[in-house]
Amino acid sequence: MSTTSTEVLAFPNIRAIVRDNGTAEIVVAGNSRIVPAGQSLQDLRTNALALVVGEAQTLNRPVRVQIEDPEGHGELIVHPDNRIESVSYKARPARRRAEAPGTAPEAPAPIVIDTVPAPAPEPAAAPAEPTAAAAAAVDRQPWPPNPVASETTPAPTSEPETAVVTEEAPVTRRSLKETSFLVSAPVLEPATQGWRGALTRLGFRMDPSAEELSEREDIRTVSQHWPGPRTIAVVNRKGGANKTPTVVMLSAILARYSGAATVAWDNNESQGTLGWRTEKGAHDRSVLDLIDSSTELLSPSTNAAEIAKFVHHQTADKFDVLRSDENEEGDHEVTAEEVDIAHQVLTRYYRLVVMDSGNTARAANWRRMIHHTNQLVVPVTAIEDRAEAARLTLQTLESRGGHDAELARNAVVIVSESTDAKRAMSGDALKRAKDEAQRIADGFEPFVRAVVRIPYDPALVNGPIRYEALQPATQRAWLAAAAAVAKGF
Repeated sequence: MSTTSTEVLAFPNIRAIVRDNGTAEIVVAGNSRIVPAGQSLQDLRTNALALVVGEAQTLNRPVRVQIEDPEGHGELIVHPDNRIESVSYKARPARRRAEAPGTAPEAPAPIVIDTVPAPAPEPAAAPAEPTAAAAAAVDRQPWPPNPVASETTPAPTSEPETAVVTEEAPVTRRSLKETSFLVSAPVLEPATQGWRGALTRLGFRMDPSAEELSEREDIRTVSQHWPGPRTIAVVNRKGGANKTPTVVMLSAILARYSGAATVAWDNNESQGTLGWRTEKGAHDRSVLDLIDSSTELLSPSTNAAEIAKFVHHQTADKFDVLRSDENEEGDHEVTAEEVDIAHQVLTRYYRLVVMDSGNTARAANWRRMIHHTNQLVVPVTAIEDRAEAARLTLQTLESRGGHDAELARNAVVIVSESTDAKRAMSGDALKRAKDEAQRIADGFEPFVRAVVRIPYDPALVNGPIRYEALQPATQRAWLAAAAAVAKGF
């Protein structure tokens, strides 16, 4: 089924900028990528759109792209199958044309009457149909290379036209601002993994494999710094859906690679489990203590290090944890206003906030968390009731419309293989877990932006979670999951 231009989301914001100095860049949601150089302006356009096609293939849907080059600007729809539709294109104004100076009127020439009748004009030939090759050539144009003539141009008449001359630009030296001796294309580093990496270490320079290049791209994605803070909400209305391990893993990877100040916040309405699965600091403070001290923490005179009194630092994985209230005798439930206060404090001290959540989508603190969310993550284990709870969570958000519905459509679903710990080494159990995870992943794929599968790993089952304790395949899968999340920023 074809997609009309009005149905194509304008998210993420994508711009393709081609400059007259031979450079170009693609900007996706504020993240810039250099376009490989070409021999001509047309080559730069083609290379730029190749990167946009890759983004469309990653999202598995058409995307909008704002284009700008020395000859004009407009908007395109780029499809994952390399089809490109032009929504609009406005050429830049042509150079001024000046009328020739007037001359003295000449004396009228004598009228000559010709007695030989003029030959009848031949009928105009019908316009030739474009050949298939010509049509293909037009289709290959990424966007109009030259300004298109206006359809309102008057038809030529038999009367003489006023002579015009083109104003020639004066010959000047090229500005030093328009040139550079720097090489814009990044240098491909040699392989470091597998047999290619082994040969490189022996002195034989080898290019990296496709798998290593994919890993490098995921690392580059999670290493970005975005303007302003970003908030991730990890949600599923069913307990045991892997929410807390997901919060820990995303926080660890984003903190390790980006170096950005990152906090994992247990936004459970009463008592959550994030504090049980992470390191404890030298105090017992929780989100309620942070809210009580919010006036002091938001004061301009307060030192940034004061936040350490309320969070628990993870020494190996480089992020902080804000625990929920663990007072067994307390019955306080966090309100929407308190979520606003805590979020205001945390976004002053941290660039990335990853929020764990409870199981009640109707709770005030749950709904207020969604209000502050930039990227939604829905974890699910390969068990039917967890998957159904995830579906209902997304359905609830979609039915609310507006910001909530957009979060649901742009969500990342993380499907973890699940198997009984006692049978973890059983080949049959692992195969069933993989098959069920694939079935659930396939079921979510048409409805969200990305779906990532995580293999079973006993290090995620019980006790404190450490990134370094995971198997290499699990670490790689979580890196891919974090990259999928970061692309939504």
